This record gives sequence, structure tokens and C-alpha cells, in this order.
Amino acid sequence: MLSSDAKRLVVGLQPVREAIRIHKDRLNSVLVESRQTPRLEAVVRFAGDQGVVNIQRVSARELDRISGGVQHQGVIAFAPPLALVGLDTLVQDRNLIAVALDEIQDPQNFGAVVRSAVGIAGAAVIWGEHASAPLSPAMFRTSAGAIEQARLCRVRSLRDALRQLGEAGVQVIGLDAHAPIALHNLRLTGPLVLVVGSEHSGINRGIRATCQSFARLLSNGSLDSLNASVAAGIALHTVLVYRDITNS
Repeated sequence: MLSSDAKRLVVGLQPVREAIRIHKDRLNSVLVESRQTPRLEAVVRFAGDQGVVNIQRVSARELDRISGGVQHQGVIAFAPPLALVGLDTLVQDRNLIAVALDEIQDPQNFGAVVRSAVGIAGAAVIWGEHASAPLSPAMFRTSAGAIEQARLCRVRSLRDALRQLGEAGVQVIGLDAHAPIALHNLRLTGPLVLVVGSEHSGINRGIRATCQSFARLLSNGSLDSLNASVAAGIALHTVLVYRDITNS
């Protein structure tokens, strides 16, 4: 297992509640705005019930300072570092469903993809460390707490990682609005990775070379109008529906 930075800031009601639910007394601390509202008091009670020892009431100004401009909704937590899954673990997963992100640099898009991956298919998320949005409080908040349950795989080179997965028998499918075949018409059984490119330039040439096939999501070829998280959500749902039908 690899880890992200040890001091991990989580902001916002839902992300903090999920961090409390998952980590319980392993949370370093929970900071709650000193004003009393039903929602904030519910967080205090929930944290106490889950065994969080260090619960502090602080001013809104202090929360603003700590959050660095990310909307905190009156609550912040310091959570344990995220455990990152190594690529070798994914290679060995014969039931793998994963989303690979090629140069998704907007933290909101990144976080929304993580939310879709966890919520729709329990899918892993793979990304290259140099050309993607960082793991950040803004990204954690957009994931609405899903980051706490996600299988995250950060790799040095996405191209090399996809090539390794393909050589290990994992199907690598690039999402392309202009592909001649729709995703649901491919064979979507076995371990697979769905590659999502940036909204501006799509999948870059080096990553395209690692894809074994390309598929569009919409019959009218308008994938260009979908952001990365929507495209990932539709693609993951398509895979699950295909497998349900195939296995019925």
C-alpha cells in the first residue's frame, strides 16, 4: 500500500460525516464551528458516538483559515492518510472494473469521477501523478465522502500502467465520441479499464496507443458535450447493465 500525505484535511458536512463513519476513533480531530445549529450539533453527536476523542468548537474565521477557501459548511476533520492501491494489485484482480483518467486536471471533475466510480460500480480509479488534479480538500469535498471508500491507484506513467494492464489480459477501452461502435456493443465481461480523456483534447496520442478498442457512449456522437464525470458514470452503468444481462 502507498499513502497520500499524512495530514489530510477533509471539509464539508457529508465528507466529514463519511470520514467519521469510516475512520471512527482513528480521526486526528474534528473541528466544528462554535455556533449551534441542528446540523452541526448532529455532527458533534455522531463523532462522539463513533469514538472520536478530539472534537473542538472553533470560530468560523478559524475554519476559513484552515480550509483555505474550500467551502467547509462549519465542519473540518483531520483524517488518516489515504491508502493507495498498487498497480500490481489491480493487475491480479480478475473482476477488475476501473476508470483511468487521462489529464483530468479539474479537482471537481476528479472528485465527481471518484464518486461515480464508488457509487455505481465500486470501480478503481487510476491516474498519472504528473498530469492530473492532486488529491486535495476540494477534490475530497466533491467526492461527497466517496474518497474514503475508493480504490485509488496513482501511477508514475499512465501509459505504462495501461500497457501493463493490457499485457496482463485486462481489456482497455478508450471512450471516444467518434468511435464507430457503441460501448454496449462491445464484450464487457472480464477485467476492464475505461479510459476517460480530458474534455478539451480527449485521450492523448500516447494513451490511445495502449487502448485495445474505442467506443462511444451516445448514438449521436455528442460525447464532447459530456464532462469527464458524466462520461465515466454512463460508461460504468453501461458495463453493469451489460453484465447483469449477460449473467441472467
